[in-house]
Amino acid sequence: MKGRFHLLRLIPGTSQIPIPFTFVVAAVVLLAVTLAIDQAAYVGMLRLPGWFSVGGPEDARAVLGAVIGAVSTVLALIFSISLLVFSQTVSWFGPRLMYRFLRDRTMQGTLGLFLATFVHSLLTTVIVRQQKGFIYVPQVTVISSVVLALVSFGFLVIYNNRVATALQTSNVLAQIVEDLRMAIEGLRKEGVISTGGAFVASSPRDVTEIRERCVAHGAPLRATVSGYVQRVKKDRLLRAAARTDAVVCLVFRPGLYVVEGEVLAYVWPPEKLEDLAPVVLDCVWIGQQRTLEHDVEFAIFQLVEVALRALSAAVNDLHTGLTCIDWMGDALRLLAKETWPEGYWRSDDGVIRYISLNRLRFVRVVRSAFDQIRQAGAGNPAVIIRLLQTYERLAPFMRDNEQRNAIADEIEATWQAASQHPFPKSDREDVEAACQDARKALAAPIQRS
Repeated sequence: MKGRFHLLRLIPGTSQIPIPFTFVVAAVVLLAVTLAIDQAAYVGMLRLPGWFSVGGPEDARAVLGAVIGAVSTVLALIFSISLLVFSQTVSWFGPRLMYRFLRDRTMQGTLGLFLATFVHSLLTTVIVRQQKGFIYVPQVTVISSVVLALVSFGFLVIYNNRVATALQTSNVLAQIVEDLRMAIEGLRKEGVISTGGAFVASSPRDVTEIRERCVAHGAPLRATVSGYVQRVKKDRLLRAAARTDAVVCLVFRPGLYVVEGEVLAYVWPPEKLEDLAPVVLDCVWIGQQRTLEHDVEFAIFQLVEVALRALSAAVNDLHTGLTCIDWMGDALRLLAKETWPEGYWRSDDGVIRYISLNRLRFVRVVRSAFDQIRQAGAGNPAVIIRLLQTYERLAPFMRDNEQRNAIADEIEATWQAASQHPFPKSDREDVEAACQDARKALAAPIQRS
């Protein structure tokens, strides 16, 4: 489960096994409870109302047979719909977004409910007996199967509505940005970032000296598996480093791919490696796929992938491409207002204990967001204009020169890309006007919150 022992193969919540089988176990427990009530009624310890009955054994078998037949048919339908959804997801949005549909609780719950109803009804059919004058019809259990079938079909309506809304591009893009918002909120709670705040400052020379000393003279800790760094448990890492009076320099940040045998981190002083190695390997989670938990850049890549597919010659869905650019601007607005540390963190004693040698910078996020879309849509004036309009709208949210310079570079790169294409006169005038508006908005004084 942890990076020290083996690779995290699944994104949390995407397994299709736990929830359905939990429902099946619950159905078996319900069967045991209802059978206990039926047994009490059979021996006379409990009296059921006269109307609370489905009739004799033949009537019970007919009802249960109808339930089993209907549930079996719908189970096959659900599997077919699920496979169709997965196929369409990969075709329309790309494999990066597959996990979003795999972890959908409505789909897993509906599948589990129908499977539980099938198991409950099948076992109840076996229990209904009529032989040599012995008749046993568990009325409460049979009616429970009917109630489960009704509830299951009610959830089927919810499931169909969920599928219909989940496949709409606008909903997918909005949910990506919402997940980014939740990931940012999680990072705030863990103290990885802050909003408008400031981390405890150190002399740049001091931090540089510690970093250089750690890399030059520290003991290298090598990765035991290959995969993407998904999460770093910062608090535990800081406590362990403080306890051993050491400094840990992590080479890879969440979202980067590490190869087995590569240097994952440096530990200084080197004699502390033996004590810290198990903790560091346990605090750095490595998996087969990127996740949003500590890798906020992954949300940007998801939006970019949808945009590139939409703008490709095979799909040619301009509206979806423009929608992706709009949501991309909102995602960058969320990231722009966060305060990221200078790649180092202190323990409770005020000493620098953890340094990231490859921290995420805003300029990299901006390039990841727009470079590929600009390249794919350079010959389309609508894409160029929408990009420039997005830069203009982002300008008031840029809080420092680094952020403004990142947007300024994108404005000039977009203008250069547009200049290389012979747009019609009216389109070129629109592009020039949008470019001038973006430059003017970026030249305005920085807003202080």
